[in-house]
Amino acid sequence: MSEAILEALHFADAPHILSSTLPGPKTSEALALSARTESMARGGGRMPIAMDRAFGATFKDPDGNTYIDLSAGVGVSSVGRCHPKVVAAIREQSEVLMHALEINSTRRTELAAKLSDVAPPGLRGDCVTFFTQSGSDALEAAIKFAKRITGRHQIIAFHGGYHGVWNASGALTTGNAYRKGYGAQMGGVIHAPYPYAYRFPFDTTHKSAEQIAGEYVDYLLNTPYTAADDVAAVIVEPVQGEGGYVPPSPEFLQLLRKACDRSGALLIVDEVQAGAGRTGKMWAVEHSSVKPDMLTFGKGIGSDLPMAGLMMRSDLAAQIPDGSMPNTFAANSLSAAVALTNIAILQDPELDLLNRAQVLGLEAQERIRGFNSPLVGEVRGRGLMIGIELVEDPATKEPLSRDKIGQLMGYLMNHGVLMIPCGRYSNVMRVMPSLTISRALFFKALDIFGDALASLKA
Repeated sequence: MSEAILEALHFADAPHILSSTLPGPKTSEALALSARTESMARGGGRMPIAMDRAFGATFKDPDGNTYIDLSAGVGVSSVGRCHPKVVAAIREQSEVLMHALEINSTRRTELAAKLSDVAPPGLRGDCVTFFTQSGSDALEAAIKFAKRITGRHQIIAFHGGYHGVWNASGALTTGNAYRKGYGAQMGGVIHAPYPYAYRFPFDTTHKSAEQIAGEYVDYLLNTPYTAADDVAAVIVEPVQGEGGYVPPSPEFLQLLRKACDRSGALLIVDEVQAGAGRTGKMWAVEHSSVKPDMLTFGKGIGSDLPMAGLMMRSDLAAQIPDGSMPNTFAANSLSAAVALTNIAILQDPELDLLNRAQVLGLEAQERIRGFNSPLVGEVRGRGLMIGIELVEDPATKEPLSRDKIGQLMGYLMNHGVLMIPCGRYSNVMRVMPSLTISRALFFKALDIFGDALASLKA
């Protein structure tokens, strides 16, 4: 029954390429105008593609070409674009109240109460939400609040981490593209190894990457003469996103929790990309049974409209002075109404999207491995957050070249599929469709990806 419902939430002709060459004439015109009038400091501005209309996990460009989107707007479109229930919520709320400044508004308060209901253990039923417009904003707030609460000033983050691009959040993020040439950012950040087992720099003969990485953080926090003597918080992605879609075993977060408890540092989980059901649970931290002190969210909670924020334990929130962090547009009533609708869709028992994400994700990983491509070094993931690490040689693990990644993406787009890379060498193709993608559409796109891999081999 649910598959029949989901089939109707996408353009029926996807994928379908009408243009003899891509980009087509109308899309080329739109791209040229964008290049003249918009800053390309944003991420995907140079991609030879433009969205004109979208529905579910599909979209059309200005020339009418129809694509399957396996990126979900980098994890934003959790319930698919322009879901009928979301569109209805926007219409209804837009006639009642949209902007409410920072005074109390019923939709924002309703959303805060709902987030407390669906928060992971440790926060569920006993948390306060601070709303922001983006994930970067949420991390900025988390850092500021952690320093105020603890009276400490250092932050531990991880190699490969992505936590935003502003001053404090940008200091936590490790990608060269986001840091190089921009000068000094917030001081006091200590970066530690993340348990990226496929490329872990230490010997794992006797201990797992998770054990080594977790014990190292404990060493930093709880051993003299490490210079980590003023740590306010450890900030971690429960599944690393831009760093390569790396899902550590539960032991890693469990070790971090113990280390933080010993030292008095707060444990903050960054769920901006991994949350909102993507990994098969509402929050990725739930796979480890760890109770965080704070949790940042964004992307998939708001889906079609900007929505992000920070959930924190009520006793911690009580230590933040009133009026010390104004944010005029946060939790606009329209965005709040959409977020409430998204959560209702994610929790719809008839669709069962979270359990479905776990099942589909495992099937997808097996299908990708079944392509038997020598270019696939590793397939990993949790739920519908899957990374495919591409290499020149599985023995040496040399990353697939940027030229070949470009060829791969070109093949995919020419055949009506959008996938985007990530990873420290930009060689990890991510599979992260909307959770409402139909099974038939999903595996059609994956088979095109298999053909794309074969085209590189030829």
